[in-house]
Amino acid sequence: MNTPRLVSLLLLTTAFVTPALAHAQATDGVATGGAVAAIPPTPPVGAEDETPEISIPGSEIVVTGRRNANIERAATQVVSVLSTAEIARTGEGNIAGALQRVTGLSVVGSGFVYVRGLGDRYSLALLNGSPLPSPEPLKRVVPLDLFPSGIIASSLVQKSYSVNFPGEFGGGVINLTTRSTPDEGFLTIGAGLSVDSETTGHFGYTYYGSGTDWTGFDNGQRDLPPALEAFFASGDRISSGTVDTTPIASQIVNGRNAVLQRIGALPPNFAANFSAGQSFDAGAATLGVIAAAGYSNTWVTRDTINQTSLQADLSILETDMRRLTTDNRIVANGMLGLGFEFGENTVRWTNLYIRDTLKNSRYAVGKRNANEITDFLQQDTAWFERQLIDSQLVAELRPLPDLTVDLRGAYANSQREAPYELSFEYVRTNVDADPYGGYFVNRLNNGNGGDATVSFSDLNENLWTGGIDVGYRLTPELLFVTGYYYADTDRTSSRRDFQFQAPSDFPPAVGMFRPDLLLQPTVIDYFNVSFIETNEGNPAFRARLLNHAGYGKIDAQLTDTLQLDAGVRYETAEQTVTPIQVFNTPGASLAETNLNRDYWLPAATLTWQFMPEMQVRLNASKTLARPQFRELIYQFYFDPDSNRMFRGNPLLVDSQLTNAEARYEWYFGRNQRFSLAGFYKKIDNPIETFVASERFITSFANAPEATLYGAEVEVQKNFDLQSFGGMFDTRQLLLIGNYTYTKSSLNVDEDDTVAVFAASSTNATDFFRDGASLTGQSDHIVNVQIGLEDLDRLSQQTFLISYASERVTSRGLVNTGQPDIIEQPGLRVDFVARQGVDLFGLTTEWKFEVRNIFGRRHEEYQQVGSNRVDVNTYDVGTKVGLSASVAF
Repeated sequence: MNTPRLVSLLLLTTAFVTPALAHAQATDGVATGGAVAAIPPTPPVGAEDETPEISIPGSEIVVTGRRNANIERAATQVVSVLSTAEIARTGEGNIAGALQRVTGLSVVGSGFVYVRGLGDRYSLALLNGSPLPSPEPLKRVVPLDLFPSGIIASSLVQKSYSVNFPGEFGGGVINLTTRSTPDEGFLTIGAGLSVDSETTGHFGYTYYGSGTDWTGFDNGQRDLPPALEAFFASGDRISSGTVDTTPIASQIVNGRNAVLQRIGALPPNFAANFSAGQSFDAGAATLGVIAAAGYSNTWVTRDTINQTSLQADLSILETDMRRLTTDNRIVANGMLGLGFEFGENTVRWTNLYIRDTLKNSRYAVGKRNANEITDFLQQDTAWFERQLIDSQLVAELRPLPDLTVDLRGAYANSQREAPYELSFEYVRTNVDADPYGGYFVNRLNNGNGGDATVSFSDLNENLWTGGIDVGYRLTPELLFVTGYYYADTDRTSSRRDFQFQAPSDFPPAVGMFRPDLLLQPTVIDYFNVSFIETNEGNPAFRARLLNHAGYGKIDAQLTDTLQLDAGVRYETAEQTVTPIQVFNTPGASLAETNLNRDYWLPAATLTWQFMPEMQVRLNASKTLARPQFRELIYQFYFDPDSNRMFRGNPLLVDSQLTNAEARYEWYFGRNQRFSLAGFYKKIDNPIETFVASERFITSFANAPEATLYGAEVEVQKNFDLQSFGGMFDTRQLLLIGNYTYTKSSLNVDEDDTVAVFAASSTNATDFFRDGASLTGQSDHIVNVQIGLEDLDRLSQQTFLISYASERVTSRGLVNTGQPDIIEQPGLRVDFVARQGVDLFGLTTEWKFEVRNIFGRRHEEYQQVGSNRVDVNTYDVGTKVGLSASVAF
């Protein structure tokens, strides 16, 4: 199906259509990818002059409702703010998509925001000033594509560190503020469909699973089978020889979870949502209620080339697989917010629920060695449940004219369950002497002539946070702020890996059976197929991070043109990772972590307003980056997106950063500005990925040192088109552009050492290459918006252009001299048109969008001369959508 046909199809779809595949909706009402939520139709462009609602600890930027105030200009730090109207202009359905339009920001993978090329470990994500746990085992922060843009009042990105934020600050902090008290009552309903050129109408794979999979909730079919549940409860080891594995093995595989089904034409994506809000007068106070709920069901198919090589020159392929992956992603979300405003005081209680489920089906055919004739067929089925529950209570109080008190308390729980990760491999020898050489056969002999494995993993994390921030204006020119912060993060993570093994006399004819028949109870019992646990060493861990911090800072207007924001933060943290005793007979595991450190973290920003519209900022600070739990846990984890296996390193330590920045800013008109900045960072013990062994397992280690420097420029300019007359009487041309140059380098000497658990070498040069770039860092990032806007009513047409140069996603095999694995994000062009229409006395908003107009593909590869290894390369579709929402 080509793009013109897609456009024609959508134009014939008259109402409820939404943005595509993993990215739908705008703030109007239809979201894709992460979630959906609706809000009242966005007001005309002039509403951008209103200061967006922002809630962060220890800052007077909390004040809302002032008109004609530019937060970027007035803030004491380097910040970028996306208001509701600016988020809506991007047309993105989730906040991660909208944030990638901010200077120096890029989005990698499933919604992980990189600031100035630094990985997600150097980004801090907050919701209403409080941190969130992540349901992603490999990530420290929650993926931001889970947050529908419709529930967010503003998104603030602060790139210079100030001590009112937690010390884990590298590239920046991202604070999302949810809506609190609506100005007036509203009810908005939206729904939609979308298509993309690589998925919709094309064939793909799925499996039955359960009858309620379309809801994102399993109906119990994926519960642990009785025999396996009893085995887990017993604490016995299969390797002891005392466990009867036949009943366990017989209850694992069936037609619901192991049989891939081909869908001839994948359906379009669907989303529906509603939101409502109302304010109530209570004498001198106002009570506000906002509720939102949404559902989306999207399909993505990737026809991927997965290759690996062991050679330094990449001349021979170790594996060469063509893999078709179909993901059915179901997202349900809900939010209930209560706001209470009295005088200059605000109390908000925000409750958020997000459930993100991925039904993953994969089918691959290829070779283990390009010089061999043997073919391998692999099929995988999986079900990943991610869930986030968050409840926050925030009080922003002004008990006295010169005194402000912020109180914050929050509880959040994130879970990730992945039952029945089933993987099967069949082998076709293509040898004439083999009677079965022309057929795919699974001999269940540990990968030599076929394989069958199953894994069960579970993650649960609880996060309790609390804090108080007190500000007192000693004089009109001097504000003193002090605060205390507490956080307790507690995670349990388990993964149980099993393998089916058949005896040497297992008949090849039986090995031709499809998976559910191959491992049916009668075959397992008759042929004595065994069931072993492949990782009895460290199947479960408990990880905890207990954090206390206190800070003090001043905001001083030294002269009419000179302002100083300076302070220091004292932060102490105890981070532990400990194996959980799963078996009655404990093992002698050394895979533990116990980090107990405290830091003094100073920061200062000096702002000089040398002309009424121009100012210069200078910032310097010290911050840190702690290892993520998953990077510390010595346990395997498979990432289906990158098709890579990961394992943690318990010997990681904290990274320490020294940051400096200088910035020139010129505000030459309303909503018009120009800025130019240079920045520098030195990182001691940066945590980087590396690839180990012939199994290409990705792990983590502290490189000795890294430096990063760069520059960024941003310009926003409006052009009045009134002189053209006619339809342009009330229109303006909007140009927004930003460019970021970043250069990073690992500094590795011959005598440097590195600590990697269970590794035979401690030489840093065996893991890292001197001069290599930091993982995830692009030298060049460009974002451009070119749009027409009507100043009197909602009518916007915007081209969005983004470019990111190549970046390292993982290291090659350093000990063999291989090059790093490179991703080429390249150029992407989107178009979004939004139009408000009054129909039958109702206010409606319509949006037409085309995403990835030129079909930019995803490329991850290694290259030496003309030899190229495509590690994870596939086409990305052009997405076309038409959406509508109606407000009552």
